[in-house]
Amino acid sequence: MPDAAPRLRSLLEQLLGAPLRLRIRAWDGSQAGPPDAPTLVVRNRRALRRLLWKPGELGLARAWVAGDLGVEGDLYAVLERISGQIWERGDDARTLADTLRDPHSRAAVRGLIKLAGPALPPAPPREEVRRRGHLHTRRSDRRAISHHYDVGNAFYEIVLGPSMVYSCAYWSAPEPAGTLEEAQHDKLELVCRKLDLTPGKRLLDVGCGWGSMAMHAAREHGVNAVGITLSQEQAAYARKRVADEGLTDRVEIRVQDYRDVRDGPYDAISSIGMAEHVGAARYLEYATHLHGLLKPGGRLLNHQIARRPQLDESAYRVDEFIDAYVFPDGELAPLGTTVTQLERAGFEVRDVESIREHYALTLRRWVANLEAQGDRASRLAGAGRTRVWRLYMAASALAFERNRIGVNQVLAVRTPDSGASGLPLRSRVWATRQP
Repeated sequence: MPDAAPRLRSLLEQLLGAPLRLRIRAWDGSQAGPPDAPTLVVRNRRALRRLLWKPGELGLARAWVAGDLGVEGDLYAVLERISGQIWERGDDARTLADTLRDPHSRAAVRGLIKLAGPALPPAPPREEVRRRGHLHTRRSDRRAISHHYDVGNAFYEIVLGPSMVYSCAYWSAPEPAGTLEEAQHDKLELVCRKLDLTPGKRLLDVGCGWGSMAMHAAREHGVNAVGITLSQEQAAYARKRVADEGLTDRVEIRVQDYRDVRDGPYDAISSIGMAEHVGAARYLEYATHLHGLLKPGGRLLNHQIARRPQLDESAYRVDEFIDAYVFPDGELAPLGTTVTQLERAGFEVRDVESIREHYALTLRRWVANLEAQGDRASRLAGAGRTRVWRLYMAASALAFERNRIGVNQVLAVRTPDSGASGLPLRSRVWATRQP
């Protein structure tokens, strides 16, 4: 009689010391757990071997990306229960990794090993990054950006929708109504207003993606925009969009590292969702270089994901799954650290706006887009890559909702020696779409 699911559930509950708040369906067809609970599908014994050899986020990610694990029902509900019960350390709970190392867990661990079967650990899925060389050199940054963004423009069209904006949208209405495209338009407009863009000004968009910010600024505000990216695929797509809209006289798209931009001064710089790739060791260099590219009185809008500060900063580690499958070499800093580095570079920080809840809404829309066209996405980018994006975006939505990470727009000025910042006495005058 098939019994893998009851055995697995019993062993996990022994390890956790509490009832497992999930239903399990195993490779032999057996099921165990509350019938109304979200279901974790363990498709083969290989999934257990992955979790035993890497009992943390990376083992879970490898099993998911390889298709060894799946979900029936609400992915968010499964992630919440796994995160809260198995992977995160709480005040009165241990992670599964901690438990597996506990001498008192040996009997249950032996039971898991027996259930997993005698075999060597499976090789990581091919989507996993193999790190080479030093962090945040020009070469390593190009390689990391290519891994994430050169997945295929058609794939990103599915996820992002017509706006082709790959950063947090902004819902201007009192309630999160409206389409994703409207919210992305309002985010771009919000950035333009914070930067006080007017006809004839020069804008540098650092990490320009598929060109949406540069095109919006040129079309709606009459600026001359330069967008830079390290992705060849993004640049080719953006240039075609610019040409199709008749903006080639006002928008230039370059494949260029921010460290190599030398044609300042600019009136304004937008950096939207790019600074997470810079790295702590290079952040002051990044901020200083952008400061030098601005004319006196010029503004920087730095839109960046932030992590919560640690009591012991030396204990901070990069998320294993994100680092291996999504954003290689990416680093998140606390908001206070970012502001300090901008000020050290010479900027006067004038406004900080947290839009954390907006990113959760954005990510849920992206997940819905991907799920609606999952088969086509898998044909375009591969089933493994599609599973990576679905997991990372759903988990990130929960992280923003639970205040585990945040996202902030920091407006900073290269204030001239006269001290005249050029900002109004009441700075929050950049409302976009009126409700």
